[in-house]
Amino acid sequence: MTAISAADGGRKTRLSVEGMDCGGCARKIETALGRLPGVEGVDIALATGVVSVVHAARVTPETLRRQIEALGFRVPDAGGAGKAHGACCGGSCGSHAHESTTQDVSPAGDVPLAGEEARPWWRRPEGMLILGSGAAVALAYGVGTLVPSLSRPAFILAALVGLVPVARQAWAAARAGTWFSIEALMTLSASGAILIGAEAEAAAVVFLFLIGEALESLAAGRARAGIRALAGLLPATAHRIGDDGSLEDVPAQAVRVGDCLLIRPGERLPADGVVESGASSVNQAPVTGESVPVAREAGDGVYAGTINGEGVLRIRVSSDPQDNTIARIVRMVEEAQESKAPIDRFIDRFARAYTPAVVAFAAVVALMPPLLAGEPWHEWIYKGLAILLIGCPCALVISTPAAIASALSAGARRGLLMKGGAVLEALGRVNTVAFDKTGTLTRGVPRVAEVQGVGGATPARVLALAAALGSGSNHPLSRAIAEKVQEEGLAVPEAREQETVPGRGVAGVVDGTAVFLGSLAAARTRATVDPGVETAARDLAAAGHTVSALCQEGAVLGLIALRDEPRPEALEGVTRLGRLGLETVMLTGDHPAAAATLGQALNMPVHAELLPDDKVRLVREREARGARVVVVGDGLNDAPALAAASVGIAMGGGTDVALETADAALLHARVTDVATIIALARRTLAIIRQNVALALGLKGAFLLTTLAGITGLWPAVLADTGATVLVTANALRLLRIRERDAG
Repeated sequence: MTAISAADGGRKTRLSVEGMDCGGCARKIETALGRLPGVEGVDIALATGVVSVVHAARVTPETLRRQIEALGFRVPDAGGAGKAHGACCGGSCGSHAHESTTQDVSPAGDVPLAGEEARPWWRRPEGMLILGSGAAVALAYGVGTLVPSLSRPAFILAALVGLVPVARQAWAAARAGTWFSIEALMTLSASGAILIGAEAEAAAVVFLFLIGEALESLAAGRARAGIRALAGLLPATAHRIGDDGSLEDVPAQAVRVGDCLLIRPGERLPADGVVESGASSVNQAPVTGESVPVAREAGDGVYAGTINGEGVLRIRVSSDPQDNTIARIVRMVEEAQESKAPIDRFIDRFARAYTPAVVAFAAVVALMPPLLAGEPWHEWIYKGLAILLIGCPCALVISTPAAIASALSAGARRGLLMKGGAVLEALGRVNTVAFDKTGTLTRGVPRVAEVQGVGGATPARVLALAAALGSGSNHPLSRAIAEKVQEEGLAVPEAREQETVPGRGVAGVVDGTAVFLGSLAAARTRATVDPGVETAARDLAAAGHTVSALCQEGAVLGLIALRDEPRPEALEGVTRLGRLGLETVMLTGDHPAAAATLGQALNMPVHAELLPDDKVRLVREREARGARVVVVGDGLNDAPALAAASVGIAMGGGTDVALETADAALLHARVTDVATIIALARRTLAIIRQNVALALGLKGAFLLTTLAGITGLWPAVLADTGATVLVTANALRLLRIRERDAG
């Protein structure tokens, strides 16, 4: 358990709960905690088993723990200490343990399995209950066959073996405010069956119920495994290099910013960092989904959880364990799962009214035909009891959160981060994508595109002199020129007396002559610019380049054209969006010529020279005409437009600013991921619709067959637990993201 200060001045406690495997379980906990004086809010991440409670300071974490455990769940101590209590549904819902910790709030899945979960299923309480109930039913059938007169008491005892724990949970839930839990409906139904002489069927129904709940738990565990798999990408230890060059193995959680680590071939990286020395290929598939390892050498960034290839790397750690790529992704997914989508909130409200309505309908079915039409009491009470089982809303309640949790987990594995189900739902309905240009559709770093010599000077000479002036400078243009010189393998002469002329360029002395590099306007004040040079500069600028002039001894020696190159996957990403039926547009503050050149290459309309307010105005105008706009930007200067859109997506979501300003983030800054995240959202909404139809359809079908006398109590169990397993399994299909799903 971990208490942290809440935004409103109260406290927030996050508890990891074992046994919370279905929507009914979550609702029971939410209702029970909500009734405690001083509790102000309860958020439940069903997929990770984490309950977050905002409460007054007088409410202690121990009080919250006791209230949850009174319902039959288990809240482990840090380190997994403590004996497990019965789980949801009479101890029948097995679960994957998630430990509470006394550290800062951290991913619930980043701890070892507790002893309870490490046991085989048949040694856990829910497993032993299933085996005991099954043995009791088998024994009752044997006794009834051999001694028919003992058949009734034998089956009653067999039914009670499984029913007593279920009834105990039903009573605890009722005392905490949840009257119509699945345990209550099962208790009423099985008890009624015993009273009308259907004790054999009651025993079989209880046994099937326990099995169904165990299968439901298994399905929930599969959905939860996505987050556990992310947390499991980090190795337990790291090889830290000391200041004296010594090597020591330390826990990965002890690594800090600035540490130097040694990564051997085949090892996973324990932290985010920058390569200091060495070269290797790094398999980033566990984090980014890239199928081909990428080359990494000195100066390149690397992610925690990725796998080193054939070379030895020394990396300098750039983030603490709680802030590395894996931790950020897990934390965002957990927080997102606590945020319900509008459709999820609607289904919750519907389920709250649905169950009491079904109970009332079951009472009408059981009582009205015998009272009004003289029908047999036994037959219609039996049908009413079956309808009670059909009425459990578990499958309906879990249909949406299971799909959303699977989608959030699947997206996170590819660096597609969404801040909750509401964002995912909104993404599934957008029809227009507005892109920023610099840093979004382009790399955000200028590159030398063309070099022209003037008056007999060669392009190589122009580049070498320009590089000499910019040597040692961190200015983006100087770095671009230095990279070009390195690519060409040119020798760079030594420059002296270098000085930066603010707003104009850089000057210095090279080979005893005065040299200046700057804008054409600045060059005119230092040299004679003939009409041919002016025309060449205008042509380069019209093609979307930034033009610098190199002057030597009062004459223009050459022109250097720089351009922010499009991302290599930009055209493919925009094309995929078109195949998904989405309109695309570019909103940029850049020069019209540069924007038009890129727009033409990407086949999209352009609005250029826009201030931040202009971008907001254009987004709102489109939305006023009925469009649902998603804005994709770098998360820094596009913050107003990101906030104004239906959904804001930040490219390069590894920065804190990007994650704060946008609704979603593309951690690996790929334009193609925009189509992938929208396709994932659309697929999620489709599966939610399938799940709702499946849950209601099965219940409706069994309701009709029960009224017609075709099915009875035990098939009614399938209408609940069977439907829950089916909708959860359907949602798990979202864990597989394929490239073709993105258009």
